[in-house]
Amino acid sequence: MLRYQENNELHRDFHGTTNTTLNYIADHYGVDALKMILRKTGHDVYKSIREKLEKGDASELIEHLNWFFYRERGKYQLTVSEDEIVFEVLECPAIRHLRKLGLEPSQHVCLQTSEVNAGMCEGTPWHSEVKVLEEGHCIQTFRKEPSHDTK
Repeated sequence: MLRYQENNELHRDFHGTTNTTLNYIADHYGVDALKMILRKTGHDVYKSIREKLEKGDASELIEHLNWFFYRERGKYQLTVSEDEIVFEVLECPAIRHLRKLGLEPSQHVCLQTSEVNAGMCEGTPWHSEVKVLEEGHCIQTFRKEPSHDTK
């Protein structure tokens, strides 16, 4: 079962708080500090996903991506093979909600995605990459190294 599958009331306004926090940290402590915090968040907060990835098992990552984008009615396509997960976000629910609130998305919003993903993959046979195609549209790719031994 997905550890992070929240079923309570959805409060999308947390996107506004997160957006402001990204800007605050970058402005006051620098982008390197922001990257460190985001990567540590991916590594520590999503520990159970990372632990499964360490064993070569991407099932919880796949469930996590599906659940949160489904829950927020994000538009996406997910393609899964044994050694690659391609998660194309066609409409980012965070950016959509920020625009609805009248807020300018932080220039670091996609950095958040790439660093959290990297943190989840740290120390595992999986690596992540985020390609931003346009605002709210990106391709997140997770690839498993073929020569990496799993535990």
